[in-house]
Amino acid sequence: MDQNLKTSIWMQFGAAIDYLEDTITACPESFWQASLWLTPTARPEFSQFWYVAYHTLFWLDLYLTGAEEGFLPPAPFTLIEQDEHGPLPERVYTQAELLGYLATCRQRCRATIESLTDEAVQRHCVFGWGECSFLELLIYSLRHVHGHTSQLNMLLGQHLGPQPDYVTRART
Repeated sequence: MDQNLKTSIWMQFGAAIDYLEDTITACPESFWQASLWLTPTARPEFSQFWYVAYHTLFWLDLYLTGAEEGFLPPAPFTLIEQDEHGPLPERVYTQAELLGYLATCRQRCRATIESLTDEAVQRHCVFGWGECSFLELLIYSLRHVHGHTSQLNMLLGQHLGPQPDYVTRART
């Protein structure tokens, strides 16, 4: 696979991860369990800042594998996130735990992108929401990270004023 393409994918994917890190770091303890949105049909716990950050990292980690089968997140995280109507984790994950998970995901993401081959990007991936190539899954995952990070950043900005700047390229 072309090295320029791999570098470009990493610089943008890394920027999304850096933006998420900045946003998690900027969240004061008083907003860690604040809800981003309330709807009549959604359970409010699923919209709490910590949970949206966790959800984002869980799916980033899983999508880097390209398949749900055989995936297991690192402790203390569990597989319950795969059940969209299931229970919440047994406890609220701390900022430090999520930043540690983020660091692990960043390393895995960069290594995954660096090791891409022409065959790897064409690998067929199947999820409950549809099927795609591994390359498309990476792009989808980048958008997922960025979308939720923007939601988290907006919550903080609405209540606390200006928040971390948008990250244009990966810092590392």
